[in-house]
Formats: sequence, structure tokens, C-alpha cells
Amino acid sequence: MNSVLRIILQRLALGLLTLFIVSIVIFTAVNLLPGDFAQAILGQGATPEAVAAIRTGLGLDQPPVVRYLAWLGGAIHGDLGTSFAQANFASFTGTTSGAKTVAEQIAPRFANTMFLAGVTAAIAVPISVTLGLLAALYRNSVFDRAANILTLTSISSPEFFLAYILILFLAVLNPILPSLSNIYDGMSFTDRLDKTLLPALTLTLVVTAHMMRMTRAAIINLLASPYIEMARLKGVSPLRVIVRHALPNALAPIINVIALNLAYLITGVVVVEVVFVYPGIGQLFVDSVKIRDIPVVQACCLIFAGAYILLNLLADILSILSNPRLRHPK
Repeated sequence: MNSVLRIILQRLALGLLTLFIVSIVIFTAVNLLPGDFAQAILGQGATPEAVAAIRTGLGLDQPPVVRYLAWLGGAIHGDLGTSFAQANFASFTGTTSGAKTVAEQIAPRFANTMFLAGVTAAIAVPISVTLGLLAALYRNSVFDRAANILTLTSISSPEFFLAYILILFLAVLNPILPSLSNIYDGMSFTDRLDKTLLPALTLTLVVTAHMMRMTRAAIINLLASPYIEMARLKGVSPLRVIVRHALPNALAPIINVIALNLAYLITGVVVVEVVFVYPGIGQLFVDSVKIRDIPVVQACCLIFAGAYILLNLLADILSILSNPRLRHPK
């Protein structure tokens, strides 16, 4: 048990170090974006004095190192700063009563993105694992070939293309689901689910192929093991061999691929949210990039990176706990 705890602590320390390095990359990359918030707000006819006044008010005239340390210190304490757009609006109106911090702006959007990811995972994970098990069980059959062709076609198609195809068939030609996901506070769970289902189906088509093929490959690799041959010689049915004997030993790679795809559902939803006008963190990220709202862009990138690192750490920990050879290293 001590060895497992030591490995987990090592993974956590490595994750924190990775997040620190990523924060430096995020800050540097965002500040290298072309354009300027003050110039974008004031327009082409802005005077240099007006641009300089806004930059001074927002702290953009300070050295990059000072701004990074201030941003990192605030992020550690949960303060992601104030949106430039909110701060500029408050300076023009002379009031800060309606101004929101970056955290307050992101919180409801992040909750919407997590809801979308949760609905997608609830659909995609059972379908992927089931298809992978059946494809391994009926290896090289018509079903196996058809499942591989369909899933490879879906994963090879861009998200926006799949989204527009689903909109055409499920919202235009056959108005079953709404084409726009106009989510708002106070909606019932049923209405929210109805508005979320079409983008969730789009993401399901994207992530199912990877999870299905990894499940299939993991099961097929184990089918040649001696204990599987022994179970077959005892007359155990093929389905029971896979579910009872092969699947528990294939959990580690399956858990890894599921965690990676769940990370994608949080960090890779930008295109899908833009297509369906879904009010998630991806849509907020795109809108903030357009107006060069640096604090919001940095916060969104940091959340994306943190979610990806956290889910990878979770996959590592679950893989260790599900593998006796890792739990009890020699």
C-alpha cells in the first residue's frame, strides 16, 4: 500500500509541475496574440493617448513577468482576475455593481460544458465498450468490419461536418431535436437535456471510435493468453470468457482511453459549442479571443489544461489500482 501511495503522490507532484509549466506557456502564447484589447475596443480611429490610458488602467503597461506573477498568485487563491471588457464597461459607466469577475463569468459556462460532457459520456462510454466487446467476440465478421468502417468514418470527419450532417437530418429534414442549444438558467432538466442532445450526439460520434477500437484491441490481445485458452477448453461460452475473464484484465488500457476521451469532451468542445451556439466555456473562449480579453482567455486555457491533466492523473491512478503488477511491484 505504501508503494501505491508513493506512486500516486509522484503522479500528483508531476501533474502540478506540468500545470505550472503549462501556465507559463499559456501566459506567453496569449500575450503574443496579434492585436490589442484597447485597440479592438476603441477601433481604428483611436488616438495613441486613449489607447495608452486604457492599457494603463488595465495594467497592460507593466512588465510581462510582473503580470504573470500577479496572475499566477491570484489563480492559486482562486482569483482569476477581472475581465477587460467588464473593467472597461465599469470605467465608462462609473459603477462596478454589475461587473463580474472572470470566475463568475466562467462558472455557469463551465457547468454547462460539464453537463454536455456528462451527457456525452453517458451515451458514448456504454456504446463504445459494448461495440468493442462485440467486435472482439465476432472478430473479422461482417459486424466487426461494419463497426470499424463506421467508427473510422466518424472519427475521420471534422466535428463541424458531423454537426451539420446531424442538424440536416435530425433538425431540418426531420425536426426531432432543436438545432440551437439556447441553454439558460432556470430550465428544467428535461428541456436542458433536449437542447443538449444534438451536440452530445455529435461528440459521441467523435469519441466512440477511439474507445471502441481500444477496447477491441485490448480484449483481442488477451484472448491469446493461456488462462483464456484454459477457460475455452473447459467449455465456457465465448461471451462469458470475454466478460468474466478478459474484460477485468483489460480495464487498465480501457480506463486510460476513456479518461483521455473524457478530457477531450471538456477541452475539445470548442467547435461543437460554436456550431450549436451552446453557452459553454468553449463558446466563451472564442468570444473572448475575438475581443482580446486576455484574463478570460488565460483562465479558459488554464481550466482546459487543468481538466486534461487531472483526468490523465485519474486514469493513471485507476490503472494502478486495477493492475496487481503495479499495486505490488517487485
